[in-house]
Amino acid sequence: MGFLENLKAKSAQFRSREFAHGSMAMCALIAAADGSIDEAEKRTTAELIATNEVLAIFNSAELLEIFDGYVTRLQDNYDLGKLEAYKAVAKLKGKREHARAMIQIGIVIGGADGIFDPYEQATIRNACKAVGLAPAEFDL
Repeated sequence: MGFLENLKAKSAQFRSREFAHGSMAMCALIAAADGSIDEAEKRTTAELIATNEVLAIFNSAELLEIFDGYVTRLQDNYDLGKLEAYKAVAKLKGKREHARAMIQIGIVIGGADGIFDPYEQATIRNACKAVGLAPAEFDL
């Protein structure tokens, strides 16, 4: 079995509401890491969500709806939206493989523009703490 087939087979284990919400919350947190979300960031993140191999197990329209919900909450009230998003992320605590996959998705989103900036890195470190993973596991 090749790498891509193995990834697809393994990704089926992630099909859960908690993983979908945690991953979309992570994407929204990364998009808003600098305190705001512009339309270009939102569009780029949406494209990455729709093409991510692990997330392909979900209906992309449903994922984008979840992502948009977290983005809207972050835009309406950044502090409250951030709290809600981290709560969704934290629901993966104790599910090591799910948490690791979610963190890796956040790293992919953060580095998509070629720059994994300090705000994005801090967001990933906070998410790691929320799920009980060591940031050093991800070279952070």
